[in-house]
Amino acid sequence: MTNKNDKTATLSLGGENYDFPVYEASVGPDVIDISTLYAKTDNFTYDPGFTSTASCESKITYIDGNKGVLLYRGYPIGELAENASFLEVCFLLLNGELPNEEEKDEFEHAITYHTMLHDQMVTLFNGFRRDAHPMAIMVGVVGALSAFYHDSTDVTDAQQRLIASRRLIAKMPTIAAMAYKYSVGQPFVAPRNDLDYASNFLHMCFSVPTEEYKVNPIAAEAMDRIFTLHADHEQNASTSTVRLAGSSGANPFACIAAGIACLWGPAHGGANEACLKMLTEIGTVDRIPEFIARAKDKSDPFRLMGFGHRVYKNFDPRATIMQQTSRDVLKELNVQDPLLDVAVELERIALEDEYFVEKKLYPNIDFYSGITLRALGFPTSMFTVLFALARTVGWISQWNEMIEDPKQKIGRPRQIYTGETLRDFKPMNKR
Repeated sequence: MTNKNDKTATLSLGGENYDFPVYEASVGPDVIDISTLYAKTDNFTYDPGFTSTASCESKITYIDGNKGVLLYRGYPIGELAENASFLEVCFLLLNGELPNEEEKDEFEHAITYHTMLHDQMVTLFNGFRRDAHPMAIMVGVVGALSAFYHDSTDVTDAQQRLIASRRLIAKMPTIAAMAYKYSVGQPFVAPRNDLDYASNFLHMCFSVPTEEYKVNPIAAEAMDRIFTLHADHEQNASTSTVRLAGSSGANPFACIAAGIACLWGPAHGGANEACLKMLTEIGTVDRIPEFIARAKDKSDPFRLMGFGHRVYKNFDPRATIMQQTSRDVLKELNVQDPLLDVAVELERIALEDEYFVEKKLYPNIDFYSGITLRALGFPTSMFTVLFALARTVGWISQWNEMIEDPKQKIGRPRQIYTGETLRDFKPMNKR
């Protein structure tokens, strides 16, 4: 952060003026530094949801919701999704630059050869009920990694942080695939070092011991893009959770488990799952007009899930890439699914209907990723798991950045207290 022009913001309070420095961002809104507000004025700010508060300084991801811009380390998301592999994007988020050939080979080798889990962790999986939600399994298993990998829990050691970062990126697909296999009652499939990151994940999910499974390259490319598009998204709820947990000095595995728990919330990572549930409720193409009418009716609580976005007020830049990816998958796999027919027709109507166009309620990434994941064969219960898998690199990059920030303190939000004032305790009469 810089204060190139010595800009200040003046607060008038109780007849007194207080000056606070204004720092310039490289792009996007500047920030008013109110860290001394309480000391100077004996007042806090009030900002529910922290929607106008910068909780940290970051160089990782930038979003301009009004213009539909998403940058990873300065690179537009579209260019990365089209031209870089997910592991190249992982390297970029972690290190700030895209890898050269030597760095790429070393990083891919390190991730590929650390995908296996400690054998005792199989026992941990067997402790869950078979009908446990895969996200419940993810929270428990990822948190338990700290019990198996003691050599990478010292957050003050840069080398241990590096090892933990790579372990999490490498092992998350294995954990996610095992959560899926456990939920459907199939045997676990070991990772393979001869497959790329996305292909290996699909192989662990869908191969069985009784026959050979060949990964469709279109499916693998779609999976890789989905991972890239979900890799990071600035200071969202789960990322802020990871940073807040990490600010206490908690080990990285516990912090990522906290992020997974937050992501599980339907208002955050469960949007694509909610979208498919909506399509199930609609059921058939002929019922779409009925639900379109309900969506326009202000007195009806029904809402079209997967349309519009809290952050992107114009369009979601990730949705454009995901739209084409979705169509490629549907064409390649020739999936016959009535819900996918509903989705395609709903998309067409929404893009042409004046009501949705005027309100800029365009299909977002959750709409298209939900369709794509269903076409690939994943049940809706796995959608948020895949989100967590992809977002792990963003969480760990943000966590590393926070640990290395000399200005970072343990998170301690304030409050405006509106409860009872001091009261006298009156004991009941003793019998």
